Amino acid sequence: MNNPAPRLPAQLAWKVADSAQLYQVESWGTGYFGINEAGNVVARPNQRLDREIDLLEVVEGLKARDLTAPVVIRFSDIIAHRLKSLNDSFLQAIAENDYRGKYAAVFPIKVNQQRLVVEEVYRSGKEFGFGLEVGSKPELLVVMAMTEDAPDRLIICNGFKDDSYIETVILAAKLGRRIMPVVENFVELELILRHAEKYGVRPEMGVRVKLAAEGAGRWRESAGEKSKFGLFISEILEVVDVLRKRDMLDCLKLVHCHTGSQLQDIRRVKEGVTELAHVYAELKLLGAGLEYIDIGGGLGVDYDGSRTNFESSMNYSLNEYASDVVYRIASVCNERGLPHPVIISESGRAIAAHHSVLVFNVLGSSALDQFPVAERLEQDGRDAGEIPQPVRDLFDAYRSVSARRLVECWHDAMQAREQALQMFNLGYLSLEFRGLAERLYWATCARIRDLCRRLESIPEELEDLETILSDIYFCNFSVFQSLPDSWAIGQLFPIMPIHRLKERPTRNAVLADITCDSDGKIDRFVSVKETKRTLEVHELRPHEDYYLATFLVGAYQETLGDLHNLFGDTHVVHIRLLEEGGWWIEETVKGDTALQVLSYMEYDTDELYPKLARDCERAVRENRLTVQESQRLKRFYEAELQGYAYLEPET
Repeated sequence: MNNPAPRLPAQLAWKVADSAQLYQVESWGTGYFGINEAGNVVARPNQRLDREIDLLEVVEGLKARDLTAPVVIRFSDIIAHRLKSLNDSFLQAIAENDYRGKYAAVFPIKVNQQRLVVEEVYRSGKEFGFGLEVGSKPELLVVMAMTEDAPDRLIICNGFKDDSYIETVILAAKLGRRIMPVVENFVELELILRHAEKYGVRPEMGVRVKLAAEGAGRWRESAGEKSKFGLFISEILEVVDVLRKRDMLDCLKLVHCHTGSQLQDIRRVKEGVTELAHVYAELKLLGAGLEYIDIGGGLGVDYDGSRTNFESSMNYSLNEYASDVVYRIASVCNERGLPHPVIISESGRAIAAHHSVLVFNVLGSSALDQFPVAERLEQDGRDAGEIPQPVRDLFDAYRSVSARRLVECWHDAMQAREQALQMFNLGYLSLEFRGLAERLYWATCARIRDLCRRLESIPEELEDLETILSDIYFCNFSVFQSLPDSWAIGQLFPIMPIHRLKERPTRNAVLADITCDSDGKIDRFVSVKETKRTLEVHELRPHEDYYLATFLVGAYQETLGDLHNLFGDTHVVHIRLLEEGGWWIEETVKGDTALQVLSYMEYDTDELYPKLARDCERAVRENRLTVQESQRLKRFYEAELQGYAYLEPET
């Protein structure tokens, strides 16, 4: 879904409401973000208009504490609100459908394994009895320690499991944990049975079903018959036979499925849940001791705010999702006269995405529409006879631009530019005249674009001019570290300035990060109608910070990032609302220093400074450096080793 960059609104008076509409804050913000009267973006962690946090105020407060951008700001209260909203939606659906079972969410910590995030989810989910889901041994070890004081909180164990993993799970069950390994293959079943017998435990276990129903969007192939995890129905029947022979069929407590991630279409949710409910019913009639039905993840996040069947959106609400899940499970159970099971969901993305915001500063820009053109080609001292014809043609196209000749002048400029480049490559055009041809070409394009902005309908051939002439804003962050899904799978995230929103943005730009990689850029932006190729931004002011933010980055982005160009983790701060109003910094995690990221790559960091110091002393001895210069270089080197891996303002 791509369209040309939209023309910026023509009105002279610009209001906060215009910015809110332009950046569609109310659509993707879902009540958690807005714009205040000062023209700054605010966070509303519990969706109350009277309890808001000014992002610019937070950024300036962090700067005063020597924490400069880029920085991830986590709003802990948003996590608590998301969990409550999830619980409330299912409680409402349970009441409306006369459902006689309960609901419990489990948070897959793979979505965001950061300690502070997992602890916040665990703490805020306590009143609802929510649990945690793990998919590896390290995650299991974390959760086992975390649930020390709450053995009744459910632990779901997914993913591939080896002997020591299963043995740990069985011992955890004997310890008193409510832990449930989900069988993904027969090897795991054999391990469960062996260790259960060894330690005298009748374990609670689940089985993952490989559904026939397919997923949707980017992760369509993660569900269905070709999915990575789960057992075919024929294999599940073999599991039932094995358990029955061991007199352990009552230990099969849970049936699980993976319907996909970021399910954009509610029809896929309905199909997957209906199929799983029928599997549950059939297994229950076969004598399995099923008490839980785990519908897995898939609950989407509306990244672009369009509420459509688009891969970065979702065409349903949280209430509709809960209602469809409860209704379909209840209908199948009622038809078979079966008790209603406890419904479990693993909606990690929907829980975590909204609470994190990445804020970064713009370092500078590059523009194509600001090349000066003289009134006459000859006024710079050139002889009229020595000016090449393509350059003359470009100048004529530039001077001839008018509302009636836009397309014609566009064609003339393109042809003349091509001829100029051909002459240069053949050695018939000097570097000076090639530079003049470039200035004339871009100046002509800018004139045509400016006139197009006044038209009600733009000629089709000129629709891409806004994109062609867009600026490049160089931003102090790494796409690979902080927004890996944007680079790897084209995931869209809402991006906008966090201040100056009482001003009309006058520039269109793509965003480039500070890595030396051509893929380190963002050139697709959310829009309610269609994806935009540029972002509306403000003119940069000398010696004044300009901040942009990427929203809804709390799911997967922090744990998927890599160390491309050795840019490590950014600073992270946890912000919480005060009861009496305002906000406070609950916890700060400083970003990686250069020394830390070098140690990650197994450099001997203890030897780095001594090596440089020895080289400096040799240079002093050989009169290549003065002592003062040597000391300055060593001080710089030592300070940068201990400094932030990202660019910092001058001190």
